Amino acid sequence: MFLLRNQVRMSHIATNLTDMRSRVAAAAAKAGRPETSIRLVAVSKTKPVEDLLVAYNEGQRHFGENVQELVDKAEQLPKDIQWHFIGTLQSNKCKLVAAIPNLFAVETVDGSKKADTLQKACVQANRASPLNVFVQVNTSGEESKGGVEPHETVAVAKHIIDKCPGLKLAGLMTIGSPNPNLEDGTNPDFKVSFCFLTLRTEIEAAAGVSDLELSMGMSDDFELAIDMGSTNVRLGSCIFGARAKKVEG
Repeated sequence: MFLLRNQVRMSHIATNLTDMRSRVAAAAAKAGRPETSIRLVAVSKTKPVEDLLVAYNEGQRHFGENVQELVDKAEQLPKDIQWHFIGTLQSNKCKLVAAIPNLFAVETVDGSKKADTLQKACVQANRASPLNVFVQVNTSGEESKGGVEPHETVAVAKHIIDKCPGLKLAGLMTIGSPNPNLEDGTNPDFKVSFCFLTLRTEIEAAAGVSDLELSMGMSDDFELAIDMGSTNVRLGSCIFGARAKKVEG
């Protein structure tokens, strides 16, 4: 019985991943963009390595994790996986994260000090190439969310480019409202995509960079995010199912 349930679960993950890829492609086409312009990151926090291997065997390579699970799973899973750190990054965990050779990106750099700490960790880890980082921007002004204020973003981005040679500024990241009012067909937090476009233009002009990405959109709103310019969507529950609730103890 357990084996049968496990087989059913594996089949569901494979089917869900195929469906999400189709929806990403359709959203990209609707927005007049090529499918290849959107990166799908499978958010696998709290999920067992067996679940990740199902997605891996379906061709998925980009996975999103938090610190301890990232460290543990990176040791167990194939080395061609491209890991994304997507949780709150504490300064004392930067060394652990930077030491993972196939870490593709840290998506939650929330200030110049955090960038400096991560820079030092990358130097100590002797990484082969600069680590991709996204500056997390708090577009809604909610205290419960991390990230820099929009008016601080250009300065933080320029600091990374000028002062952190072990890091590569990949783009900007934001988290949409978990309970959006979709009467007008948008997540209200994503209306600041115009703000992001302005910030991106300012950063590119100030620092001489181009092609900065926008990481925006999760399971409930990724199609809207793609329509508003996202290049990197983070999909978890719609692939692997709902996350297990954290047990307090």
